[in-house]
Order: sequence, then structure tokens, then C-alpha cells
Amino acid sequence: MVFASITFLYWFLPVVVLGYFLLPKRWRNGWLLVTSLFFYGWGAPKTLILLAASVAVGYGMAFALEACEGAGKIVWKKILLWLAIIMEVGCLIYFKYANFFLENVNRWTGGALALLKIVLPVGISFYTFQIISYIVDVYRGTEKAQRNIIDFAMYICLFTQLVAGPIVRYSDIAGQLRERDIKASEVKLGIRRVILGLSKKVLLADLLGEFCETVKDFQESTVVALWLSAIAFTLQIYFDFSGYSDMAIGLGRIFGFRFPENFRYPYAATSITDFWRRWHMTLTQWFRDYIYIPLGGNRCKKWKWICNIFIVWMLTGFWHGAEWNFVLWGLYFAVILLVEKLTNSGKVQTQKCPWWKTFLKHGYVILLVVIGFVIFEETDIFMLGQRLGGMFGLGNLAVSSEATWYYARSYGLLFLFGIIGCIPVGKWLIGKIENQSIGKRILVVAEPVAWIVLLLLSTAYLVDGSYHPFLYFRF
Repeated sequence: MVFASITFLYWFLPVVVLGYFLLPKRWRNGWLLVTSLFFYGWGAPKTLILLAASVAVGYGMAFALEACEGAGKIVWKKILLWLAIIMEVGCLIYFKYANFFLENVNRWTGGALALLKIVLPVGISFYTFQIISYIVDVYRGTEKAQRNIIDFAMYICLFTQLVAGPIVRYSDIAGQLRERDIKASEVKLGIRRVILGLSKKVLLADLLGEFCETVKDFQESTVVALWLSAIAFTLQIYFDFSGYSDMAIGLGRIFGFRFPENFRYPYAATSITDFWRRWHMTLTQWFRDYIYIPLGGNRCKKWKWICNIFIVWMLTGFWHGAEWNFVLWGLYFAVILLVEKLTNSGKVQTQKCPWWKTFLKHGYVILLVVIGFVIFEETDIFMLGQRLGGMFGLGNLAVSSEATWYYARSYGLLFLFGIIGCIPVGKWLIGKIENQSIGKRILVVAEPVAWIVLLLLSTAYLVDGSYHPFLYFRF
């Protein structure tokens, strides 16, 4: 089941919300757990077995770690920590990467090892990282093991963020598991955030995806078509993933949870370092706190610090998928980030500078990010080389064609809305209107109307359109 579906929006969600607010508080976590398991098992009930096993390992190992307090048990505590991590990561590697390794062994050795019949469980990368962060925090002593199995299982399995994040650490919501103060104003904000995310997904991401598919079907590609396709995918993946995150955060608010933000206008960044402080923030922070800093971070010799950066970004790329292009994508950003750190060009701009300089900084970020997402999208390394070469005039491609400009004009308004939607223009404009007394009165009427219109338009597209799952479901 996906958020952007009639089944979820008009059948599953109303039942969950109605049951949640009708039940006594002490039963609400249990209700969310049961409905979340139903949500996750929809269409693939067997995946519930792996999810339950992962939850059981996380729950049991946390208790075992707490039982190993004391100077004489430090070694056992470390052994248990690594055992828990190996069990969790082992499941992730088996289901996500086993066939990738077998394929490469066959390719390099000329062998014919049979591939495994494995179905990748949706969301395994996300809930595995949540469980690992919980276990490590208990090991470090920054969090206590959760005694209530229902509360712990609900934290991992909560349908709002189970399958595609954001990666919610136990420390983020530990107190909220026990007591949640639900206010009407928070529910209102949650509903607005859900509609915003749904609109991003259905009205922007899916239509941009249609453009990408159309360009791929061209008989003859052109330089302009390749750039338009790359820009469209860059916008699509942002609206797809940030839209899902908006819906997850909004749904959490309806039930009284305050999940961490996952995006903060990344395409408005002035450096790649700044970009990664704004894009998929919970994943970036996870790798920083549980991989980069334990490796030594930047508080070590220079050569080791450089190795740490490459290790973290290679793993970040590989986390996204079992293909070499993801590793290449991670290393691509590792090189750029390293250059920015060595030249001090990645610092956040704190002082005003000439408009042209700011424009060039934004242009630099967008150019590198667009190229990065071409690497991210194209799993065939040979085709990746052709696409990148074609974008820069190699391969004897025509600059443009009549068909290219026809589709560019047809989708021009969509591109315009996409560009406006991924920078804080709307936020700035609403702020200006709210500062005027008449503007506030207009917004009181216009705002709810706008949200209703967006919901109706999104619903109409869902009824009339084809099935489009979230891109990050495969990661």
C-alpha cells in the first residue's frame, strides 16, 4: 500500500484515525501497531516475518546490552553490540545485495552461479537503520532499553515512516511513545502537510516522470532533450521523496508525533556541503553519527580523514541500491565535498554578497546535482557514459529537434511550477502577505480553499492516472 492511492487516503487512513481517537489512550499504541502491520503486509504478507524478526533482535539485544553494565562485562557488551549489528546488517545484505554479489562474481570469473529468488522487502534499508541506531544508543548509554514491546514495535513499524523514512531515531520520539499531547492546531498542521506532500507527489513528481519516460522514447535523442530529461528527473526525485516525507511528517503530527524534518529546500543551497545539510537530512545525520564520527571524523590524521569521507560516501551510495552507479554516485559527491572542505568553499554563506556571486554559487550546485542524479538514475554504466557524453555534445548528437521543443513547450508550465516549488519563493510570498492586515484576512479564506482544491486535484489524478509508487521504495 502506498500513500498516494485511493485505498490509503479514503479507506485505510480514515479507519485508522477514527479508531485512534475513539480508543482510550492506553490502547492507541497497540492500535497503531496492528494497523501498521496491516499496512506493511498489504500485498506481501511474508515480509512481516522478517520485520518481526528484526524487531525482536532489536528489542532483545537492547536488554542484553543493559545487563552487561560493569567493568568486568565491557568485552561481552561489545560482543553483543557487534552481534546485533551483524544480524541486522546481515539481513539487509542478504535481501538487498546477495544477487548483486553473485552477478559480479559471475561477471569477473566467468562462472554461472545461480541467482537467488529473493524479493526485496520494502523499507528494509530504513527500518534496519532505525533499529541499529537504537541498539547503538542503548550501548552508549544515551538511551534506556524500551521495556514495553508494544511501544518498541510500534516505534519501528509505525506506517507513517516505515517504508521510506524519514529515519526516526528512538531518541527523537522516546518521550512521545509514552505520552502525546494532541492538539487541534497540530492535527490541522498535519492535514495541511499531508495534502502538500500528496500534491508534490501526484501533481509534480508523477507528471515530471511522464516527461522523462517520453524523452526516453524519442527515436533520436538530442543534447537539449538529454538536459531536459536530467533536469526533469532532478525535480521529480525531489518532489517524490520530499512529498513522501511531508506526508509522513504530517501523518505523524495527526497522531501526536513530531518527526524530524528531512528536506530544507536543498536546491537553494550555495555549495554541495550545504546541499547535503538540506537533502535527506536524517540519512546524512545517521551516517555522520554512526559511521563518520566513530571512524574518527575529521579529528585524526589528514589521510585517515580523507579515507573516512570516501568510506562514508561509498556506503551512502551503496545504501541506495545494489548497482555500481550508486557507488559511483557516492564517490562523485565524496570528491566534490572533499574539494570544498580543502578549499573552504563549502561554508554556509553568512554575509551578503553580490547577486551575481550568489547566482553563480546556485548555478554551480544545480549543475553538479543534475549530473549527480544522471549517475543516480542510470544503472547501466555504458549507457551512463553515453548520456553524460551526449549532454556535453559528444556522440554526434543533434543539438535539438522539432520533437524536443514540442515537448519542452508542452511541459514548460510544469517545469516552471517545479522550479518555483523547490525554492522558498512561496514561503517568502506568504510571509509578505501575512505582514499585511488585509493579507491576513485574505489568507483566512483563501488558504483552506487552496488546500481543498489541491486535495481534489490530487484525488482526480489518482482516480484517472496510472500506478506510480514512490521512487525511494526501491531503496
